[in-house]
Parts: sequence; structure tokens; C-alpha cells
Amino acid sequence: MAAASSAAASSAAASVSTSTPPPIRFDFSPDSPPRLALTPDQFARCSEALGFFRQKLSAPQTIAKEFARLQANRITPSEMRRSCTVAFDSVNLSKNRYTDVVPFDKNRVVLNSCKDYRPEARGYINASLVTTSSSENVSQFIATQGPLPHTYEDFWEMVLQYHCPVIVMLTRLVDNYKMVKCGDYFQAEDGPREFGDKCIVTKWIRTTDTSLELHLLEVNHKESEEAPMSVLHIQYPEWPDHGVPKDTIAVREILKILYHVPPGLGPIVVHCSAGIGRTGTYCTIHNTIQRILAGDMSALDLVNTITMFRSQRIGMVQTQDQYCFCYKAIIEELEDLISEFNTQRS
Repeated sequence: MAAASSAAASSAAASVSTSTPPPIRFDFSPDSPPRLALTPDQFARCSEALGFFRQKLSAPQTIAKEFARLQANRITPSEMRRSCTVAFDSVNLSKNRYTDVVPFDKNRVVLNSCKDYRPEARGYINASLVTTSSSENVSQFIATQGPLPHTYEDFWEMVLQYHCPVIVMLTRLVDNYKMVKCGDYFQAEDGPREFGDKCIVTKWIRTTDTSLELHLLEVNHKESEEAPMSVLHIQYPEWPDHGVPKDTIAVREILKILYHVPPGLGPIVVHCSAGIGRTGTYCTIHNTIQRILAGDMSALDLVNTITMFRSQRIGMVQTQDQYCFCYKAIIEELEDLISEFNTQRS
């Protein structure tokens, strides 16, 4: 069953359009978004899911066994070599932040226009199309590494090509040990920034009470006569590498913002440093809640969800702590949604 689901998810991920029709316009506001109002059917599904997940979380040994199953089925180095040939081509090696975290050939992002114009580069960027469903009610993701200075231009080309309305950045630029985790590809407070033929402009900046840093950016090719594309950049700098936040509030605030972004606009870009641990954790939380709201109760099987994600990008959700954090965040978000529903009905 899981293998069939993985194949279907990979097919859905690979089918994301690489053409460039005019993007759908979406106006992002610096104001806090309205609370999501559940329908009675959604309330019933959320209540059912909450009971299921609470029971799971009350048995930590069960969660530990689930994560052990995931780890037992990790891809081997030889399988990775066979499945990631473009990433390991000598012309592309320098574009990988980490040599052991690269995209599969089958669902990698392929750039129509690439800074590296050599044919053998094959439009390469270290980024993977990730999804569990072809439903128009479920977001697709591009899971990617923190951009390197020489890949900034390709990163923004990807955002434009795939009409990505939101970038979720789950890392700081430099960690507490002075290690560079991501390049500064987005800050443009002092005026426009140019990356090759791409230009980004900051329209507004807001910091939330939970330390999220929101930037509304306008992105375009410099010579284009088209209106620039609006991209909401959300950074959560307090999420530690290989670890989990002290609570779920900020992660769930990201989710609350994105409830109001129609999935059909384009894939959501999610990255940390390598683009698998924190990235996989957020994608699991977002995807699970979204599928429950859409009526897909197979979302209750987190092992299957992460297995599907790992079939599309190596190592999604790296640690048992991150796996347990998925459960906690999902439970607390379901509690919040149910509480809001009850408040609105009273």
C-alpha cells in the first residue's frame, strides 16, 4: 500500500507544470490573517483525528517504533547514486550544499533557464517537487536546500518558473557556532537586489510576536514588461538545526498564514539548510492538517506520509524528536481549530 502511494505521489510531484503561464495574482497583507472557520464536516474530521493522535502521543513507545520503521527503510548509498545521477554529475557537484542530500532524478526541479547554460548541467538545482496528492485542495511543495551564493540566480528562476507564492525559511543564515547555514538570497531592505537578470524588491517587512520575520517581495526578470510576482517570504530563525522548537506556536502560525493561500497558486518553497529535517517536519505538519480538512483521513498515517516524502527527497524528517514534534504540532493545531469552531458556535 505504501509503495503504491509513493508511486502515485511521485507521479503527482513530477506532473507539476514547468511552463510559465501568467501567475494568478494574490494580495498578501501585513495584517494577521483571519481565523479559519471550520465547516461542521471539517469539525467532525478534526475531532476524529484529534482523538487518534492523542492516543498515539500517550504511547511514546509506539511513536519510537514508528520512527524506527522509517529509519530501517532508508535509502542506501548505492541506491542514492543510481537514483540521483544528475546531482552527482561533475558539473553539478558544486551546486550541492551537502554531498549526501541531493534530489532524485525522477522528481527534481528542472530549470528551463539556468545560470549554468552547459547542456550537461540539465537545468540542475538542488530542489525536489514533493507532494502526497494531486488534489487541488492540497498544497504541493518544493523542498530545497538553503541557497548558496552561486545558486541565488537559479533559486529565483525556480520561484518565477513555478509561480511559487510563498517561501518558508526554517533556518537562520549563520548558526550559534558561526557556521553558515544559508546564503542571504532575500534581504533587500536598502533597495532592489539583482541576481543575474532577476530583480527583487521588498514591499514591506513585519515581525510577529512569535519571532517570524515576514517579507513581501516583488520578483521579476529585469527586462520583463509583465507585472512583478508577489512572493511572501516567511523566516523562522529560532528552529535549531537537527532539533525542534521549544513549542509549536510559531510553526503553527506559519500554517495559519498559509491556510489563506490557495493551493492552486503554485508550489510552496520550503527550505532549511539541507532541506530535509526541519523542511520535512514542516511539510508533514502542513500536509497532514490540510488533508484532514480536505476529507482525506489517510493523513492520519504519518509513517505513510513521511515514506511518501522520503521517496521524493532523501531523509525528510531526520530525527525522532522531529517526528514526535509532528504529532505535537498536529494535535495542538487540531485543538485550536476545534476550540475556535466551538467559540464561533456559542
